[in-house]
Amino acid sequence: MPFQKINVSGAKADIKSWVNHEMSREEHDMLRNVSRLPCLFKHVALMPDAHLGKGSMVGSVVATKDAVIPATVGVDIGCGMAAVKTPFKSGILDGKLKELRLAIEKAIPVGFGEHKESPDEASRWREWSRFSDLHKGVQDRSKKAMKQLGTLGGGNHFIEVCLDTEDNVWLMLHSGSRNIGKELAERHINTARSLWRLSELPDPDLAYFIQGTKEFEDYWHDLEWAQSYALKNREVMMNLLIKVFNRMFRGGKRFRPEIVVNCHHNYVALEEHYGEKVFVTRKGAINAEEGIYGIIPGSMGAKSFIIKGLGNPESYNSCSHGAGRKMSRGAAKRKFKREDLIAQTQGVECRKDNGVLDEIPGAYKDIDEVMRNQADLVEIVAELKQVVCVKG
Repeated sequence: MPFQKINVSGAKADIKSWVNHEMSREEHDMLRNVSRLPCLFKHVALMPDAHLGKGSMVGSVVATKDAVIPATVGVDIGCGMAAVKTPFKSGILDGKLKELRLAIEKAIPVGFGEHKESPDEASRWREWSRFSDLHKGVQDRSKKAMKQLGTLGGGNHFIEVCLDTEDNVWLMLHSGSRNIGKELAERHINTARSLWRLSELPDPDLAYFIQGTKEFEDYWHDLEWAQSYALKNREVMMNLLIKVFNRMFRGGKRFRPEIVVNCHHNYVALEEHYGEKVFVTRKGAINAEEGIYGIIPGSMGAKSFIIKGLGNPESYNSCSHGAGRKMSRGAAKRKFKREDLIAQTQGVECRKDNGVLDEIPGAYKDIDEVMRNQADLVEIVAELKQVVCVKG
């Protein structure tokens, strides 16, 4: 569907929305606060999976002039997706789904876990040479950061083995910058807040750094490093996942991927829009420039999509980053039971215990509706359904 302009009382900029649900008072308050920022450029673009966040909505694209809002970027800097299309059909997996899941969980630490010894690929990463230039508050975290490079994390992060509608096997995962990204983000968010009197901001979580200041330069340096870490984290994990796959099904022999995608959906980039250079913060949104590959996952029991962007300027060349939650984690745990999780993940080899109940598919929006609502933003390349899902 084409975007609609939302009428938000007191807003000082347009809200261009692809959302197809009735907006709550809290969502309107959040949008109004963002619209009042002096650094906001043009309008706010709201993706079809949008829901409440901290300071600004998850699923919003906020362009700013000469400024960046660290809390809008969030604490999982560079969170995103990676996927590989293999040259194999589903028959290669027959009878081995549980064995594959257990092998993945053994090879790739999840939750708060880390590698006992940093994988060679992770320890050789060239960006370690810049670690000493990061915020002084994280200087004792280098060993942990190195051991967590190539690990999944928790929450809604996942590793999946999927099949597309033509029976091709895909490997896919979702993760970000782990604890080091969180530590950097929290420190800079606190710094941004300290620079402003609360009366100067519509919301303390919208405190921003102004380009040209030392605080901006320090944050931008650490932000770029953390985004690189997140990208490398997914790359290392994908290589570990491929190694597990090859060892189990190919006697260790490598294969040539047919498609490789690695994209952020929680990040900032300096881009040109409407003839001006602006900082584009995609908080739960991906780059959907014309012809660019992206990944839009559903929940752990639903479909996911590989897409190519259509380059819609009204969305700042963006689209949704997933299905988007329709209820909080707490609400999901109160509403659903383990029996519901088992029913909603039927046919998927995954954990089916109370520890992942907050990730139940019923807690998320309908991914098919989300995709229909952004038909002017993306072209679908492949439709995937998971057969194995590893959760943090």
